[in-house]
Amino acid sequence: MRLRNLVGDKNFYKMTFSVAIPIMLQNFITNLVNMLDNLMVGSVGTEQMTGVSVVNQLVFIFNLAIFGAISGVGIFTAQFYGKKDNDGIRYTLRYKLYICMVLFVIALGIFIFFNEPLISLFLHESGDGLDLGATLSYAKDYLYVILIGLLPFAVANAFAGTLRETGDTFTPMVTGLIAVVVNCVFNYLLIFGKIGFPEMGVRGAAAATVLSRWVECIILVSYAVAKRKTKFPYVRNLLKSFRVPLDLTVAVTKKAIPLFLNELLWSTGMSSLSVAYSLHGLTVVAAISIATTVNNLFMIAFLSMGSSIGIIAGKLLGAGKHEEAVDTVKKLIAFSVVLSIVMGVLLFSVGALIPSLYQKTDEAAKELAVYLIRVFSLVMWIDSIANASYFTLRSGGKTFVTFLFDSGTLWVLSVPVAFILYYAGVSIYWVFPVIQLIGIVKVIVGLTLVGKRVWVKTLI
Repeated sequence: MRLRNLVGDKNFYKMTFSVAIPIMLQNFITNLVNMLDNLMVGSVGTEQMTGVSVVNQLVFIFNLAIFGAISGVGIFTAQFYGKKDNDGIRYTLRYKLYICMVLFVIALGIFIFFNEPLISLFLHESGDGLDLGATLSYAKDYLYVILIGLLPFAVANAFAGTLRETGDTFTPMVTGLIAVVVNCVFNYLLIFGKIGFPEMGVRGAAAATVLSRWVECIILVSYAVAKRKTKFPYVRNLLKSFRVPLDLTVAVTKKAIPLFLNELLWSTGMSSLSVAYSLHGLTVVAAISIATTVNNLFMIAFLSMGSSIGIIAGKLLGAGKHEEAVDTVKKLIAFSVVLSIVMGVLLFSVGALIPSLYQKTDEAAKELAVYLIRVFSLVMWIDSIANASYFTLRSGGKTFVTFLFDSGTLWVLSVPVAFILYYAGVSIYWVFPVIQLIGIVKVIVGLTLVGKRVWVKTLI
């Protein structure tokens, strides 16, 4: 393949940036605020930060289950949009709301009745001087408050996903920015008890997150309903009927279940990795929390490109423009890799300075965090290709393939290797980079499947 075939013209990049930049900006602000949240909680103490980190690992499973379920439906939404079928989009939005309610009820039951054994999976004695009992107590305090924000998070994601899939990335960006500003401001006020607010510590961090999620949900849904006659015609009569055609329900379910299972298994797999890392001690849990938070801030470029690939390719496939979709995806993947290399260099250069800002965090945790950040920076290009391949395959409805591609490698390779290396007495300084390099398997498989054009398919 010639290099110039991977480079687009001016109009190509204009189109790409029109989709990607709002997503990038929203993700950047979100992850920047997450890092500030992490810093604020970390400034209270290492046990507090570790407890919050553990709960976020558990809530992360719910978040990705929601993402996977609505993303599977979103494949059809994007193609209905390419076909200009508002009835089809309305049906898919209804389906998303049904799924969100079901997952919310299930998650609420699990977190209420099984919170302590789940949290305890991440807490292990290691002689690093940190208090396991205090960490468990902080984690439970944080969890009980954060549960109030699960429902608005799910509903907001259903609407935001539909808006993005129908060409409006700006509105979710704006509502997301409002939410993160609310989160950041009230984190400061409620964690430390400023200007008359109570000093709530980790519960204050949770309360700020819950408030921000309700604000985002209310604004997003209200705006969509207000603009239903002009901008979002598919929102009209959305709740007048609860009907979704049986044939569409069957078709969507077949595609949504593998994606839902993939995100569920992938998130539980990542949490299992965290459990394997936590066997090395609470210091490692704190270090990974810091490193991951910093890494997420630098990953937004290629992660946003992945979402953009799904939107752009889905629209082209829905319109029957198969060859244009193939050509566009090649260029988008190449551009995503270039962005990841640039961000990897920046992460290696400046990311390692950030752990020093955690003033009350254990010095050993900060030292390890610097090392982990540098490992993240060196493998960012690997994650970029895997992410772009995943969204390309998903855009054509190859959800079972993405399930094997994504969760398969995690559960068959990464998780077992992490536990085996721990019990073999291997240091976290070797375990972590080995696990990250397993991503090369996904790169090889992903590019092979994309090149074979198994994803080039119109579903509707």
